[in-house]
Amino acid sequence: MRYAFLMWNNTRMIVLVAVSAAIYAAALAAFKTAIPLIPGITEVRVAGIFLMTFGFLFGPAGAWGLGIGNVIGDLLGGTLGPASIAGFFGNFLLGYLPYTMWLTFFPFAETSYEWNAKNPRSWSAYISINVISSFACAVTIGLMVDALGFVPYAVVSRIIAINNIIGNFLGVILLIAVYDVTKNQLGLLWIDVMRVKPVGLSVRGICGAWIIAIGSIAGICAGFIPGLPTTAIIWSSLMLIILGSLIL
Repeated sequence: MRYAFLMWNNTRMIVLVAVSAAIYAAALAAFKTAIPLIPGITEVRVAGIFLMTFGFLFGPAGAWGLGIGNVIGDLLGGTLGPASIAGFFGNFLLGYLPYTMWLTFFPFAETSYEWNAKNPRSWSAYISINVISSFACAVTIGLMVDALGFVPYAVVSRIIAINNIIGNFLGVILLIAVYDVTKNQLGLLWIDVMRVKPVGLSVRGICGAWIIAIGSIAGICAGFIPGLPTTAIIWSSLMLIILGSLIL
């Protein structure tokens, strides 16, 4: 989590926040009312193609950019409200988890901070983190929206999870197209901009990644098994997601 705060001392990272937020907000606003799934809450998100690409390439700048961009998108699309606060945190996770779990989500993680379409480990990391980050976002937003009395958790969480997973699967095309340009020609891969040397696997990192994974999966699955205390499981899942994020 420390790089998410240290990045504010780096001018180039701040610029990447602004660029990410602007692109994401514009894409959200453009399609905000095109295919609404739950009016005022969520819609078919064409902007979902930017989620893991921004998170992986721009790291903490991508995370902040997605969170801020979602709020701006709500403002421009006329849906700004209390649920936008939940949207900020949920979309922040969509950018935060890809770069923090890329080397830590053992045994699915990559062994180096790079994207290689010919390497099965890159695909393993991408697919697994796609699912977990989408679940984490869905649990976070779903619980807050349900607590506000807008939409039942069981409905909104599953819609958001599926929406994000599909967006990320389509977004891999964008990542493949821009990775080399971003890293080698523009020099804007976040670890290069911040001069960070990724540590790789560590007990702390693995624990943080799996705490998030357990919380995310449990939160999405809550309600499927009759007799379980659904509300308690969902709140516990959110706490695990927050704890794991802080550890990472």
